[in-house]
Amino acid sequence: MNKTFAVLGGGSWATAIVKMLLVNQEKVGWYMRNSDAIGFLKIQKHNPNYLTSVTFDTDTLLLTDQLDEAIANADILVFAIPSAFLAGALEKMTVSLKDKIIFSAIKGIVPESGLIVGEHFHEHYAIPYDQIGVITGPCHAEEVALDRLSYLTIACADAKKAAYVAKNLSSDFIKTKVTEDIIGTEYAAMLKNIYAIAAGIAHGLGYGDNFQSVLMSNAIREMKRYTKRIHKIDRNINDSAYLGDLLVTGYSTFSRNRMFGNMIGKGYTVKSAQMEMRMVAEGYYATKSAYALKQGFKKKVKTPIIDAVYAVLYEQKNAKKVFKALTDKLD
Repeated sequence: MNKTFAVLGGGSWATAIVKMLLVNQEKVGWYMRNSDAIGFLKIQKHNPNYLTSVTFDTDTLLLTDQLDEAIANADILVFAIPSAFLAGALEKMTVSLKDKIIFSAIKGIVPESGLIVGEHFHEHYAIPYDQIGVITGPCHAEEVALDRLSYLTIACADAKKAAYVAKNLSSDFIKTKVTEDIIGTEYAAMLKNIYAIAAGIAHGLGYGDNFQSVLMSNAIREMKRYTKRIHKIDRNINDSAYLGDLLVTGYSTFSRNRMFGNMIGKGYTVKSAQMEMRMVAEGYYATKSAYALKQGFKKKVKTPIIDAVYAVLYEQKNAKKVFKALTDKLD
């Protein structure tokens, strides 16, 4: 298998994945919607908006602001466009995806369909599941930029495709493992952003480390119940793709979702927090989708943390009162 890669997205995670791939690939396609950012990158050799410490040899990059061009010139497409904007970006596409291998590095649900990214491509573009994969953590793009040791989990129903992508993302500072649990890892990656918002709200409200530890302990059990209801297989929820990714997103100062939650806890409105961050907190959109999805479960699942975050973000309930009530539901 000798495949070419294209990364679709202009953010920090896309930038980090391009950096990882260039360790093992001579050239990598890179779609960025912002043509000004492409022009800046060609001259200054780094992304003007994200991970600016990472420099690139632009001769190794096939840069384009045309989605069709990026798709047509690659065998494996790594989508790193925020889930809230994915459907809108794909509306501009006129080329076919049917002969492509698609890997999602997106942690969220597509709002227009209410599906995780892999399911969205399968349902709306008829891509077989053995041509769809997921790239998940525990891994922060900011630490990849610093060459700090990081771990990735690569999921795909086709073990050979997973192994090939894992090999091309591996380096001295990136370790990879593969799994067949596409659905579980992608839902876990979505849910952990909601729990990170909860951790941020709690911090903003003044709760300390003792409460945070209880919150994360309850969060991993809540994640287990939720993913089991969605896709019941024999998975170890304590593996790094689940628990590890939850912990790094819930505790790290690099976590946009924790930062967003912290601002909410300190009294910011959703809109003001989003404007000040100038980055997408995927957990905001994921909260609405996860809450709506669980309403359709034939058998109810206990999700007090998701419910609390939803009440604060979407029902405009007082965060202090909501989290005071939450403390009595945790153990």
